[in-house]
Amino acid sequence: MLGAKIIVPLVLIAIIGWSSLFTVDQREYAILFRFQEIQRSDYEPGLHFMIPVVNTVLKFPKRLMYLESEPGRFLTKEKKDVIVDSFVKWKIEDVETFYKRTRGDETIARELLFQQINDSLRGEFGKRTVQEVVAGHRGDVTDIVTAAVREKGYGLGVRVVDVRTKRINLPEEVSSAVYDRMRAERDRVARQLRSEGAEAAERIRAAADRDRTVILAEAYRTAEQTRGEGDAKSAETYAGGYGRNEEFYSFYRSLNAYKKSFGKNQDILLLDPTSDFFNYFKTPANR
Repeated sequence: MLGAKIIVPLVLIAIIGWSSLFTVDQREYAILFRFQEIQRSDYEPGLHFMIPVVNTVLKFPKRLMYLESEPGRFLTKEKKDVIVDSFVKWKIEDVETFYKRTRGDETIARELLFQQINDSLRGEFGKRTVQEVVAGHRGDVTDIVTAAVREKGYGLGVRVVDVRTKRINLPEEVSSAVYDRMRAERDRVARQLRSEGAEAAERIRAAADRDRTVILAEAYRTAEQTRGEGDAKSAETYAGGYGRNEEFYSFYRSLNAYKKSFGKNQDILLLDPTSDFFNYFKTPANR
């Protein structure tokens, strides 16, 4: 019985002592409450004491946290809908302010931050066209939104490190219209290129026909000139030969005439036997 009387108090003391201790990790913030009222929030990492039942401790992470929003619709300057996915990187900087504003609930902090993000995105997208928010001014938009949300974060006891948009998509009905316009534009460009190509082909074909006509004309002129020179040379040669021996030249011409006239077995000539054509057949002197 004596042993039990000693052990029970010791156990109670140990439980009370254990309940009076708490540790704070270097990756954590800790808030000490006294009957739900904040008593202290500036704890350094290590072992600390509290009064059981009277005091309670809540811990919050110091690490960088990542929150992703649900896709939201925003209107651009052209009154066109875009669907935007965004995310924010943030961390708790003033744990006491964070608890007072959000009751320590990260969900509440998330909703407040993304409400500010959506408001800022809506305002910035409303000043720009689809092309600007998708490509041209996308970095400017995120910088402006980050600065605005950072100011909101200070009031929540958090520090917003960065706000980014992951995707900017067009709604399906708008995408179809955009694709139709793009397709029509491509078709227009294709028709224009085909028209320009046909025009260039006609110019090339006309130039080729003109060059062909010129080349043929020059070739015909050269051929006629050469033929004329040849005929002149031939006539000159014949004339020279005739002048040297008129009888032989006449005989030679008659032989050529006989050769052409009697080239085939079926050839028939109706001539007067006393004509000059048979002169070398009937005159012994000419034979």
